[in-house]
Amino acid sequence: MDIGLLGPLQAQTHGHTFVPTAAKPRQILALLAFGAGRMVTVSTLMTELWNDAPPPSAATTVQTYVLQIRKGLDAALGEPGAAKNVLVTRHGGYSLDVPLGHVDVHGFERLAGAGRAAAEQGDSETVSRLLANALGMWRGVPLSDVRAGPILRREVVRLNEMRLSLLDARIETDLARGRHGDLLGELTMLTAAYPLNENLWAHFLTALHRTGHRWRALEAYRRLRDIMVEELGLEPSSRLRRLHQAILSGDGPEQRTGLVDGPQTTAVRRGKAIAAR
Repeated sequence: MDIGLLGPLQAQTHGHTFVPTAAKPRQILALLAFGAGRMVTVSTLMTELWNDAPPPSAATTVQTYVLQIRKGLDAALGEPGAAKNVLVTRHGGYSLDVPLGHVDVHGFERLAGAGRAAAEQGDSETVSRLLANALGMWRGVPLSDVRAGPILRREVVRLNEMRLSLLDARIETDLARGRHGDLLGELTMLTAAYPLNENLWAHFLTALHRTGHRWRALEAYRRLRDIMVEELGLEPSSRLRRLHQAILSGDGPEQRTGLVDGPQTTAVRRGKAIAAR
């Protein structure tokens, strides 16, 4: 049995899918998959489906949705009644008893943890490989075909932030390994996709400068500054300005490219700018 959450919802066993077609059973299956092997309470499922305003029949309706999921799972397994041993009723909730390695999110998190451990050991080649493998598990926007409630939305935000953090770490590792030219195409696309992510722009400027494209690096900085001033009313961070000055003066950027604030900094600075208006 394999369940995919890092993209459109996937759930299959024996070559047959058991993803429900109805919206709310899809939400329940996705939430149970995030907590695979652990009980998810009925109250948690109700909050996901109806936020703070569940109908009087909410608990019974949740039970009905679970029965719908089991019906599809029985059909996929080809064994009537077998789904009860997979989607198990617990006291106060339900658990999806699927090995963690069969849910892509858990595989992604395991590889991310292994990558961090390799980084602590200073094994940059292993870090790059593990993080690339983790990022390669993504098939698109998590649960892009599921109508997410408050709990699933938080999970999707967490995963997207984790992906950007790993992407930043993998690129930084590859820059430290001297793979500047190999990264230019990827960084061109990433800065277009995330135009306000200063870390990615710092990596892009560094890669351009180290491959002898000094004027392209200066033009990229100008483009970033224009975007930030127009969109946020802010100048690039002081650390990014120092990188720009280093390129202007012909000095090589620092080997470690963590020259800008963390991934949340732009959002924080934007909030402060709005509050000051």
